[in-house]
Amino acid sequence: MLKNITLSAEKELIEQARQKAAKERTTLNASFRQWLKQYVKKDIKSDEYDALMKSLSYASPGKKMTRDEMNER
Repeated sequence: MLKNITLSAEKELIEQARQKAAKERTTLNASFRQWLKQYVKKDIKSDEYDALMKSLSYASPGKKMTRDEMNER
């Protein structure tokens, strides 16, 4: 179910955004909905990264390695 919201922006900015959306063969509303989905996903990805790093926190090289040691093959 879609819910309406009201946003405020400069008149010129809104017109530029509408023109850009038209060039992309979409609407300003559709573009905003897509942006909103991406905006929310950023937090999800960040949370997933934090959880991964926490799960790997047990791993440690045991000592500080020199540049030469890190580049050994």
